[in-house]
Amino acid sequence: MKIIVVLPTYNEAENLENMIEALMALSLDDELSVLVVDDNSPDGTGAIADRLAGERPERVGVVHRTAKEGLGRAYIHGFREGLARGADAILQMDCDFSHSPSYIPQMIDTLKTTGCDIVIGSRYVKGGRLDETWGVGRKLLSWWANSVYVRLILRTKTRDATGGFRLWRRDVLERMDLDRIRANGYVFQVETIYVAEKLGYSVREIPIYFADRTAGTSKMSLRVQVEAALRVWQVWLRHRHLTPADRLAAPASAQASP
Repeated sequence: MKIIVVLPTYNEAENLENMIEALMALSLDDELSVLVVDDNSPDGTGAIADRLAGERPERVGVVHRTAKEGLGRAYIHGFREGLARGADAILQMDCDFSHSPSYIPQMIDTLKTTGCDIVIGSRYVKGGRLDETWGVGRKLLSWWANSVYVRLILRTKTRDATGGFRLWRRDVLERMDLDRIRANGYVFQVETIYVAEKLGYSVREIPIYFADRTAGTSKMSLRVQVEAALRVWQVWLRHRHLTPADRLAAPASAQASP
């Protein structure tokens, strides 16, 4: 299985090289490569990515975007590029080590052995945990957003709808129609999993420990959180009528496969 890790970056100069090294060090039977999608980081992240790609051209690629256009647009760009490069599955994750690469072998094994379409590294299934340094208020807000607010409005089965540690089968990203996805901030994670569930794709969640970043600066603010909460209603209005019949037709190459 050819797996491409889509790694969006903005000012991750302190983390990128360590993350690439951790991903390259994974012991896998599968072919794993990394695609860095950098939004013109002013701290030099793009130059670091170019150097790392030069050192491992067969395993590290870089997409340079000319401006900071939002997390959602960066991921969509990366997904399309990963599909064009022949990925059988695409893994999305953060570059700040809040998503530990150590969970990736388990995520791949879950995708292979269960027959599911999407695997999520989840904070909110049994065994999942948040960083101990988070205050009670922050933990309650995160739990409420995922376990109450999003699930109440969208009726999703996924317990960690805002999490960004996900492994997607190629077929899902090809047939869910990425042009449907409009969200361009953190609600992107909610919109993509809601659309996938409405289209009938199956999700498995494995527990992870979600660590707070130790280097760099978080992009999450109270304003961003409030905006994301309000936009959940937009996601519902936009996609509430979707059914599995709304999947795009399988590409000709997939239809021809045995």
